[in-house]
Amino acid sequence: MKTAAVAVDLGKTGCRAVLWRDGTGPAPAVREVPGAPGLATDQGVELARAAVQAAVLPLLHGSQRLAAVCVGAAGAAASPEAARSLADRLLDDLPAEEVAVTSDAVTAHAGALGGRTGVVLAIGTGSVAIGIGEDGSYARVDGWGPWLGDEGSGAWIGAAGLRAALRAHDGRGPDTALLAAARAMFGDPDRLPSALGRDGNPARTAAAFAPDVARAAAAGDPAASAILREAATALGEAVLAAAHRVGGDDVLPVTITGGLTGLGDPLLGPLTSALAGSPRPLKTVPPLGDPLDGARLLALDASVPHEPHVVRVRRTTPPPPVLSPPVSPPADV
Repeated sequence: MKTAAVAVDLGKTGCRAVLWRDGTGPAPAVREVPGAPGLATDQGVELARAAVQAAVLPLLHGSQRLAAVCVGAAGAAASPEAARSLADRLLDDLPAEEVAVTSDAVTAHAGALGGRTGVVLAIGTGSVAIGIGEDGSYARVDGWGPWLGDEGSGAWIGAAGLRAALRAHDGRGPDTALLAAARAMFGDPDRLPSALGRDGNPARTAAAFAPDVARAAAAGDPAASAILREAATALGEAVLAAAHRVGGDDVLPVTITGGLTGLGDPLLGPLTSALAGSPRPLKTVPPLGDPLDGARLLALDASVPHEPHVVRVRRTTPPPPVLSPPVSPPADV
């Protein structure tokens, strides 16, 4: 049986995959495994490849063949060469006629706005705003990774919360509930630097602390509240910059996606206020779908405005056999 598409959302924290069968809609379950640090990092392609294999292979059965696979991968925009390399390798690994790789921000945009124009703010472990205008103009704002950007992201909020906790621990900053929260999650504060890098993905580890920052802010902790206000300001600036760069005067749809939306009002409240000051009229709309919906759309439709930012490779040789899936993802993914 031929399968219409496999869609993959490969982030720095998790990798999700879903299989759509011809005429039957999505498979009932999404397969999820740990993510990868990003295509632009050392060994980024191989770690991404391992994560995609771990997510996709268990979805396949017997002699099943795929019409297309589309992967939205963190780091693809910063390293298009790595995106092409990943597409080539996955075409070797998977029984697919075509493999497409693009940024996870591009699949988030396509899914959230149904392939139409507007601005999508994707906030998870990292953060990026993607704008696509009626004239085909394209803007990518931030998404520069945890060292140079991703301002307002889960990793940014978590790291800021941990810094506030360590300042309180040292006695050079105000008391904050974040110190007790950091102890509960990581143990002795003196060992926090090593704990942050223990799984090889410090951004993902830091992002895991972001919900604690939001809980502390909701309880009235001044340090945590200040962190979330600063995060919201940074995220709002990214949206406004993307809206300016795609041009036009009409009301521009804006939607916010990603796991960090789960922090709720402590983050989204000040973010809404930040967007209210836009010189161009913006209309905040709920997302139509998620990055997996966007990956499916891009797998099957090369006519949408996102296509210039998608790397596609098509099979010219017989596909490989369906491999037995690994028992578990590699430990270093």
